[in-house]
Amino acid sequence: MKILTLNGINLNMFGKRDPAQYGTVTLAEIDAQLIALGKELGVEVECFQTNIEGEMAERIHRAHSDGTAAVLINAGAWTHYSYGIRDALAILKCPIIEVHMSNIHAREEFRHHSVIGPIAKGQIAGFGVDSYLLGLRAALSAVKG
Repeated sequence: MKILTLNGINLNMFGKRDPAQYGTVTLAEIDAQLIALGKELGVEVECFQTNIEGEMAERIHRAHSDGTAAVLINAGAWTHYSYGIRDALAILKCPIIEVHMSNIHAREEFRHHSVIGPIAKGQIAGFGVDSYLLGLRAALSAVKG
C-alpha cells in the first residue's frame, strides 16, 4: 500500500523559515521520519514537494492511477486559495488528510480558511512534525476503514 505525501510552496524551506513557527526540522528530516514510520506500519510512503502549482496538480493526477491508497497534504499557502489544487485532489477516490505544522486557526485571519478542508477526511494542525506522523496514521486508518 502506498501513501503519497505532498508538500507545497515554500515548505522546502522548513528548518530555515520562521523557526519560532515551524521549528528547525527540515523537510528532508520530516520525509525520513514519515518513511520510517511507514515501514513500521507496513506501508510505502512517497514524498513529493514542489513550489510550482502545475507540478503539484500533475503529481495529484498521477495519484489517480498509480496505486496511491491515501494522500497526506500540506499545501502550504495554496491551502488557502488554490482551487486548482483543490479540484485536482477532488478527482481522487482515496482519502485525503490535510496537515499543517502550525495551528492555522491561531494565526493570521487569511490562514483560517482552507479550500482543501471540505474534501479532506480530516485536518491535523499545530503539532509540528507530529502533525505529519499523526496524519500518516490517520491516512492508514482511513484506508482500512
